[in-house]
Amino acid sequence: MTSLEMRSNPLFMRNGFKGSGKWEIPLIKKQIISLDNIQLIAMSDTRQNDILENTKCGVHCFIDDYRFTSTYFNPNRTIKKLSQYAFLLSPDFSTYSDMQYWRQLESVAHSRWVGAFWQSKGLIVIPTVTWSDAKSYSFCFDGIEKNSIVAIGMIGCKHNKSGFLNGYNAMLEKIEPIAIICFGTPFNEMDGNIIVVDYLASRKVVR
Repeated sequence: MTSLEMRSNPLFMRNGFKGSGKWEIPLIKKQIISLDNIQLIAMSDTRQNDILENTKCGVHCFIDDYRFTSTYFNPNRTIKKLSQYAFLLSPDFSTYSDMQYWRQLESVAHSRWVGAFWQSKGLIVIPTVTWSDAKSYSFCFDGIEKNSIVAIGMIGCKHNKSGFLNGYNAMLEKIEPIAIICFGTPFNEMDGNIIVVDYLASRKVVR
């Protein structure tokens, strides 16, 4: 492929969606879903031609990154399969505190790009928000409209409660979400309209 062809390849340039913030991170547009009886299924448990009971669920990526990296590197491959489900949470690419910040920024940008791509295909997408420390706040809340419904995961945050709560409160201030889909048990100190989803129940997939 020539350099000219590369510059006209949207999957190389990744410049097809409106960006926000200093780094022009792709924007996931605000979408509304019913918050009654939210149920989630893991990306790794999705199947082609899934049964009706499972397709009533939303799809989450609170699993190991390698299980969903294809959503970014080969995004067209799973569109038909994912279109069966009620809604999608944007991928939860990791932002570990011991990652260099360029990698954390990359993870956030990848998540937002995939969410924007899914929306461009007519799918309903709720942005997943993740952060590490205070320095990450300069980019990790970009690409999400104010007053959106957002999703967060509680798995792995118990070892640094104060750091998690600092980021959570910064997220509330920056995004002002109308609801937070919380995958796992929230801390008592967490404010907001929190919709709790049992992560164990999400793995009890009907087949």
